[in-house]
Amino acid sequence: MESQIKQKKSYMESNEIARSPTLQTVLMVEKFIDDHSGAYKKTELFNNLPKKVMWQTFQVIMEYLESVNKIAYDNEDYIVYIWSPELGQKYKNRKDLEWKKKEK
Repeated sequence: MESQIKQKKSYMESNEIARSPTLQTVLMVEKFIDDHSGAYKKTELFNNLPKKVMWQTFQVIMEYLESVNKIAYDNEDYIVYIWSPELGQKYKNRKDLEWKKKEK
């Protein structure tokens, strides 16, 4: 008997009215989180954004930022910016980590 694993649907998949955010909106939210890392929980962050965003769009952005490891939630659900451009540059320049194409 095979065990079935249920995968959690993303907000975009489970909500028909979810909006696709523009790059400008994603960057605005990301910068705000970077500038206020650890200061807000999700709803507080949403209410303090410099520009208004629909809740559904905000949810999609938050899922995206978490999936690409730019944000995380601490044990009290505060949002923390965890992306490190310096570390990314360090690994980007390592020869032993270069992308190798598969030969067909």
